[in-house]
Amino acid sequence: MNEQNPATDQALQWADLIDSFKFNSDGLIPAIVQDAIKGEVLMMAWMNKESLKQTLETGRATYWSRSRQSFWIKGETSGHFQHVKRVSVDCDKDTLLLQVEQVGAACHENYRSCFFRDLNGGDLTINSIKLTD
Repeated sequence: MNEQNPATDQALQWADLIDSFKFNSDGLIPAIVQDAIKGEVLMMAWMNKESLKQTLETGRATYWSRSRQSFWIKGETSGHFQHVKRVSVDCDKDTLLLQVEQVGAACHENYRSCFFRDLNGGDLTINSIKLTD
């Protein structure tokens, strides 16, 4: 008797969906990251098919680093993990929206959001306070 593995079936289903998304010429798709409760935009990062698959399988946001040419799990070194609550794709299937539970700072400069600077006339002003570790 041939038993089916639900995890394998889910992975195949995700693979079909992921293949329908529009990745750029480098095989990447932008992912906008938003706080699942407050709606605050936290950051933007790049994903490839494998990092998206890992994110869906583990529930932890996994991205592709263009500078290091490697995967990175948000929070792996800082402890500031992103627990993914929902993944959406836009109407053109070329941008992702991850709604997450953010633990600590999303920004590597230790701000809650990477968007902590506002354009104010000809200057940039800080619109947030740094979080402590």
